Amino acid sequence: MIGDCLEQVRKQRPLIHCLTNYVTINDVANILLASGASPIMADDPLEVEEITAISQGLTLNLGTLHQEMMKSMRLAAKKAQQLQHVMVLDPVGIGVSAMRRQFACELLETFHFTAVRGNMSEIKALANVHSQAHGIDVSVTDQVTASHLDEAIALVKSLAKQIRSIVIATGALDLVSDGQTCYIVTNGRPEMAQISGSGCQLSALLCGFLAANPHTPLEAALAAVTCMGVAGEKAYRPETGNSSYRHHLIDAISLMKSETLNEEARYEVR
Repeated sequence: MIGDCLEQVRKQRPLIHCLTNYVTINDVANILLASGASPIMADDPLEVEEITAISQGLTLNLGTLHQEMMKSMRLAAKKAQQLQHVMVLDPVGIGVSAMRRQFACELLETFHFTAVRGNMSEIKALANVHSQAHGIDVSVTDQVTASHLDEAIALVKSLAKQIRSIVIATGALDLVSDGQTCYIVTNGRPEMAQISGSGCQLSALLCGFLAANPHTPLEAALAAVTCMGVAGEKAYRPETGNSSYRHHLIDAISLMKSETLNEEARYEVR
C-alpha cells in the first residue's frame, strides 16, 4: 500500500541533498522535514561530493541555473552515481533557454536518474516534442486533459523507456510511469499552481520517498505524488489566499497519516 511508503520515510529519515532553486529552497527544506526526511542544501563545488556521499538521495533542480551550479551538479551526480544513490532531476524551464535544455540533455546522457519530474511542457521538451512553455510554467496547450490523455500517456511511457527512469508529468492530472505501467493521479487542487515552488517541493519529496523505498520505486513515486495531491486538497481554505495556502500545504504533509493516504489517494493504472 502506498501509505507504507510514507511510513518508511518517517522510519528511515533519509538525508536528501538538494541542489535546488534559490526561489523555493526554504519550502523544499520544509516539505522534506514535514514528510519525515531530512534536507541538506550545499551547492559549493568544494563540498558537494562530500555532502552527497553522506546523503541517501540527490535532487537536481534547474530552476536558478548558472555556471557554478552546473559544475556542482556534475560533481554531485558523479558521486551519487558511484555510490548508487537515488537521483531525481527536475528540469525546470528547459523549454525556455538553450542553456537549460542542453544541460538537462547532458545530465541525462551522462548519468542515470531514478526519476525525472516536470510539467508537461518540460517533459515534451525532454522528449524532443514541440512545447509552448509559458516561462517556467506549463502552457495551456501542453496541459494534460482527458481529451488527449492517451497521447500524454504514450509520451510519458516512451520517455521513461528511452531514459530508463521513472517519469512524472504533473499538472491537473499527474502521470507516473516506468515505461510499462502508467498511473493517472487525480488528487490535487488548481491553487497548487498558484504558489511558487509546489513542483520543486514535490521533486524533493519524491527523492525522499524513493530513498526510503529503494525496492519499490514506482510505488514510492506514486505515493509521493498522491501524498502531495492529498495534501493540496487538505490545505485548501476558501477564505484564505496564496501565502496561507503555501503554509497549510506543508502542515498537511506533516499531519498526513498513512491510513489517510491509502483512503484518499485517487489513481488508476494504464
